[in-house]
Amino acid sequence: MNLATYARRNIFRRRGRTILTILGVAVAVLIFSMIRTVVGAFNAGADEAAKDRIATRHKISITMQLPKRYIEDVRTTAGVEAATWAVWFGSKDPKERTPFFAGFAADHETWFEVMDEMAVDPAVLAEWKATPNGAILGEVLARTLDVKVGGRLVINSDIYPGDWEFKVVGLYKPLRKTMDRNSMVFRWDYLNNDPRGASMKDQIGWVMSRIADPGQSAAVSRKIDAMFEERDDQTVTMSERAFQLSFLGGFAGVLKAFDYVSAIILLIMALILANTIAMAVRERTHEYGVLRAVGFQPGHVVGFIVGESVLIAVLGGLAGVALTLLLINGAIGPFVEENMAAIFPYFRVPIDVVLIGLGLATMLGAIAAGLPAWRASQLKVTDALRRID
Repeated sequence: MNLATYARRNIFRRRGRTILTILGVAVAVLIFSMIRTVVGAFNAGADEAAKDRIATRHKISITMQLPKRYIEDVRTTAGVEAATWAVWFGSKDPKERTPFFAGFAADHETWFEVMDEMAVDPAVLAEWKATPNGAILGEVLARTLDVKVGGRLVINSDIYPGDWEFKVVGLYKPLRKTMDRNSMVFRWDYLNNDPRGASMKDQIGWVMSRIADPGQSAAVSRKIDAMFEERDDQTVTMSERAFQLSFLGGFAGVLKAFDYVSAIILLIMALILANTIAMAVRERTHEYGVLRAVGFQPGHVVGFIVGESVLIAVLGGLAGVALTLLLINGAIGPFVEENMAAIFPYFRVPIDVVLIGLGLATMLGAIAAGLPAWRASQLKVTDALRRID
């Protein structure tokens, strides 16, 4: 008899209990993987942010505007290769199929040059520059709004009143899988020259700069902010990653709560395994006494109990991985990407998450069996043989 044989032969002696335990572990792995996928999807855009870009916004808040003339000062800063700007528009579909989506007015000369992960066909870009009310959309947004290239699009804004009419001149293609496909980009001068935007005329929301040396990001940022230190509107400049994470500030508490929940799920998994193994050990105490009587050592008893627990945990972990890949990657992910693209442009479980889930299930299987195994190994042979339950 060896460890593997003993675990394999004993695992289904209480078939119903073992199956329920495996299902409990599988569900725990599924929930753990779902939570970690949500957290990862929230941070995915920031994690893949360009290292050679920095963002400049108003020092007080992203909601406050900067004078447009600041862009020229930024462009002349040593270390800056190119700079562009944009203004948040607060787009809404008047038909309310999509009550809110990312829409912003950008510099039509340089936006797609600096933000080059939004790939646009040269012909589309040329038409956009020649069309005052031209707009370029992500494919998911275009599909949701039921608008085609060359079509007319009317939207509202939470910031600028009235109906705004655009001509859809083309679609951008994201070059990163985690990039939003639910955005709209239109010309800043169309907004700036319209009377409805008079209250913020010649104002910009933020500046994106491409720098020559990513290693000098902090130094260039300090230079930019120093230029505006004595002006009425001061700035704060940061890496693109930090800029994107600043938009998640309101979700920081939620993401932290998710971390705690994932830890609780692991604790529940351990308790399920510990309960199953404790009952099995109690039922087999007499058997362990027989094994000790015929020459098996306390270490052998520990190995048999821990091995059985680990096997149950591994089977549950594998079932959980299968459920995770089937439900998240096969069903939930595509649905979320289609209907919640502004928040989760890419929602698939990372391979490292399922591997961590499987690894933690295996480790917790060993830990959960620790106390029952130790207690069984410390029983005197005579006491164990007397116990019949």
